[in-house]
Amino acid sequence: MFEYYVTYMINNAFIIVIGMLGVYIITGLTGMFSMGQAAFMAVGGYTAAMLAKNLGLSIWLTLPASMIVGAFLGFLIGIPVIRLRRDYVAVVTLGFSQALVAILNNAASITGGALGLSGIPRYTTKPMIVIILILVTAGIWQLKKSRFGRECIAIKADELTAASMGIDVARTKLLVFILACAISALAGCLYVHTTSYLDSASFGWDQSSMWIIMVYFGGVSSLTGSVFAGIFLTMIQEIFRFSAEWRTVIYCVIVLIIVNFRPQGLFGETELDMKTFRKIGRAIAAIPAKVRTHRKREGK
Repeated sequence: MFEYYVTYMINNAFIIVIGMLGVYIITGLTGMFSMGQAAFMAVGGYTAAMLAKNLGLSIWLTLPASMIVGAFLGFLIGIPVIRLRRDYVAVVTLGFSQALVAILNNAASITGGALGLSGIPRYTTKPMIVIILILVTAGIWQLKKSRFGRECIAIKADELTAASMGIDVARTKLLVFILACAISALAGCLYVHTTSYLDSASFGWDQSSMWIIMVYFGGVSSLTGSVFAGIFLTMIQEIFRFSAEWRTVIYCVIVLIIVNFRPQGLFGETELDMKTFRKIGRAIAAIPAKVRTHRKREGK
C-alpha cells in the first residue's frame, strides 16, 4: 500500500510539472501571464477520457488527440489574447478558465457534470511518464536555446525593441501560446490515464495560480529551476496531505522565504547545464589550493 502511494505521488508530481511547463513557456519565455492554463489541462483530460471511455482508444491515440484539441483551443483563445497587455492576458485567460469549468459542470450528459467521469482506462506507467517529462523538458530546452527562443526572450524584455529588430511579435507570441496549451493538454491526458477519474474542480484558477508560483519559485528565467520547484512543491503538498492546515502553512512559509530573500527565484537565471557543472567542478577543485594558501597565511 505504501509503495503504491509513493508511486502515485511521484507520478502525480511529474504530471503536474509537465502541465506547469506550459506556464513556463508563456511566462518564462515571452513574459505573458496566463491565469487559466489549468483549463487546457482539463481540455486534454476530458478529450482523452471521452475517447478512451466511449470509443476504447489507446493512449497512443488519445494523447495526440488531446494535444491537437488543446492546441486548437489555444489558437482560438490566443488570436485576441496576444495583442493585449500582459495584465489583460491574465484576465482573459482567467475568464476562459472559469467559463470552461462552468460548461463542464453543466454538460452533465457528456462530461459527468460536477460528479466527473470515472472508470477511465489506466494506460500510463511510471517509466512512460518519466520519459515524456524528459522529452518535453529537452524540447523546451532546445527551443529556449534556438533562434526562436531568443526571439521570445527579446519580446519578454521589450516588445517594441523586438518589433523594431524585425521580430514578428504577434506571430511569435501566438505560436508560444499554442505550444503551451498543447503541453498542458498533454499533461491532462496523462493525468486521466493515471487516476482513472476526472472532475472539473481539479482545474480551476487555483491550480493555474499554483503553477505560476512554481515558476517564480524556481526562477522565471530558469527551466531547470521551474522543473525543480514543480517537483519540490508538489511533493511537499503530497507529503503533508494528511493535514490540510499544516500543508498550507508550510507551503506558504517556504514561498514567502523565497520571495523575501531570493526574489529572482531559487535558481535565478542559472541553468544546470554542462557549463554550470564545469564551473562547479573548477570551484571544488580550487578548494584545496585556497585551504593551503589560508594555512600559509595563518602560519606567517
